[in-house]
Amino acid sequence: MAKERPVLKAEIREQSGKGASRALRREGKVPAIIYGNKKEEISVATDQKELQKEYLRGNLTSRIYDLEVGKDKISVLPRDVQLHPVSDVAIHADFQRVENDTKVHVLIPVHFLNRDKSIGLKRGGVLSIIRREIELICRADSIPEYLEIDLDGLKIGESLHSHSIKYPEGTHPAITDRDFTIAVIVGKTSQDELEEAAPVEEADAEGGEEESSEDSDE
Repeated sequence: MAKERPVLKAEIREQSGKGASRALRREGKVPAIIYGNKKEEISVATDQKELQKEYLRGNLTSRIYDLEVGKDKISVLPRDVQLHPVSDVAIHADFQRVENDTKVHVLIPVHFLNRDKSIGLKRGGVLSIIRREIELICRADSIPEYLEIDLDGLKIGESLHSHSIKYPEGTHPAITDRDFTIAVIVGKTSQDELEEAAPVEEADAEGGEEESSEDSDE
């Protein structure tokens, strides 16, 4: 049985431009566009509260929606949501038209299983996560909610790489030329050293900026 898709509603935008977009936002709407699938771009507006709700759920750009525009229902993948720099409220969105067999690139979160069975974590080690998401290539109707990676038996100093994941059928990572690292079990001392080094690096960077600023004043 096919999984029911979430629904967003939209209306056609008759006017475009900054002035029209500002007017829509004052009405609690978000200007947006629908593009792709070799069809003309459509300018629409969505409800700000509904879009914000979906955005706060997380993984918005890796979830297929049925976008209801009048009497039409369009399958879309949200590609970009612009937020206001101060209020973090959605102010614009891009939706890509998709069919079931459309190949898409999506960022999928990684879930770590069996932390309690990791030898390294039991001995005081720390899970240092390098990648919390992995870019996958898959069909639009086969986007997984998450990927799983097993920590069972992992010792301090051991790492998990992209080949450690069992990818759902029909999906594969976008990076194929190397077996990239996803996470490492590090000793507590190593983790403390990393955290202590961070402020020093930031201070060095700030010092460099000050020097370049003085040079520019001259």
